[in-house]
Amino acid sequence: MTSDILIVPGYHGSGEAHWQTWLERELPSARRVSGIDWGQPVLHNWARSIMHDLDSIARPTIIVAHSFGCLATALAVSQRPLQVAGVILVAPADPDRFTLLGARRHQLVQNPGIAAQLPDRSLNTLGLVIGSRNDPWMKLQHAYAWACRWKLAFHDAGFAGHINVDAGYGPWPFIKMITQSLDELVQERAPHAQQETVIHESRIAPRVATQLLPHRLRYA
Repeated sequence: MTSDILIVPGYHGSGEAHWQTWLERELPSARRVSGIDWGQPVLHNWARSIMHDLDSIARPTIIVAHSFGCLATALAVSQRPLQVAGVILVAPADPDRFTLLGARRHQLVQNPGIAAQLPDRSLNTLGLVIGSRNDPWMKLQHAYAWACRWKLAFHDAGFAGHINVDAGYGPWPFIKMITQSLDELVQERAPHAQQETVIHESRIAPRVATQLLPHRLRYA
């Protein structure tokens, strides 16, 4: 790996058996984001912690996020576009299940969700969203819609639940392969990355898709 890898877990964090913990051990350049209270999913607090870690990393950074961490990552990337080489957003959580204060409570149903706080345009980076057809935290078509909005490739993982430990995702060679493939793509395009992002923004997702997952992707 040439890029640094920043792991961003979701609500309640990623325990010892989670694929993110496995990936962190598998890749020497990987580290977990610091300074987050995993029990308090407050969007802007999490995004600030991600940005703080991005500011401390000298090399191009690929972020691998899960669930609520995907939402915080999208916001952070929109604020630090030049410090992010690529993103892999796995099973993003539905922003309507959270408010600016944290996880939505039944007695606070009138409070708006955080969708309006998220970027509504391209993230200007390489990467993809991985969604599941039976994810209890986000419908597949909604995950696909966010991928389209952010101009990221989209991978339909099938009936994979929330792609977490409960769904059987501990060691996950697929995510390691995708992360390494994205890193290779980042390095190949590094000399022209800024120019390509500006000129060919609408074609970023198809180019990533055809080189990473040519047979199982839907395109943003």
